[in-house]
Amino acid sequence: MELKFILEALLFTASKPLSVTELRDVLAKAASEDDAPAETTAFRKTPMADLEAALAALAAEHEAAGRSYRLVCVAGAWQFVTQPEHAPWLRSFVGVKGRPTRLSQPALETLAVIAYRQPATRAEVEQIRGVAVDGVIATLKERDLIEEAGRAEVVGRPMQYATTRAFLEYFGLPSLDALPAADELRRIPVQRPEALVTAETPAAPPTEQMSLEMADPAAAGAPAPEALEAPAENPGPEAEPPAAG
Repeated sequence: MELKFILEALLFTASKPLSVTELRDVLAKAASEDDAPAETTAFRKTPMADLEAALAALAAEHEAAGRSYRLVCVAGAWQFVTQPEHAPWLRSFVGVKGRPTRLSQPALETLAVIAYRQPATRAEVEQIRGVAVDGVIATLKERDLIEEAGRAEVVGRPMQYATTRAFLEYFGLPSLDALPAADELRRIPVQRPEALVTAETPAAPPTEQMSLEMADPAAAGAPAPEALEAPAENPGPEAEPPAAG
């Protein structure tokens, strides 16, 4: 019995995507049943690395076979999905579920800044984009694409924001490591407030800036690049207010 075929059977049967940890738990549970077949004990303590290797091999085999479906990892969980070119027939057969409206261009740009610099405060996002983003951040939170990630240890203790699991699912990413390269976005300097002073830590110098390592210095004032690709549309309720004077 090969591990990859056991995993294939589980994923075909599962009603939801399964993470590597969940798959390992199923293997351990199957081996601990009172009437478990003897062959299940061989997979009781399967290492995570072996599971990941088997899943990767299984995904490659399905991709090479050119079937109507493929095995993918999205937001850390594995699932079988149909190939995009079969969408017209599937829509006709199963119907179309209500999908949320697409993100506007201001929302995409704000989301890109947070994704590449997380955790990021609202002030940091506004410095990079050059406009106020209160309304856009509220919309992204409502859509569960970003969440509060604690307060920054600077004067005023502003809230920081980070992306969510729903963000990975929206863009079909297995993890944040799969984000397209956008090093210049991470290196744009922002003006930070003074750090909080404690008995153990000395006061940080005011207006400390992050280093800028860009080939073109003029790019530091440019809008954030479209690192996350999604179609733009006319801004609706997500449109942000004009920048403060």
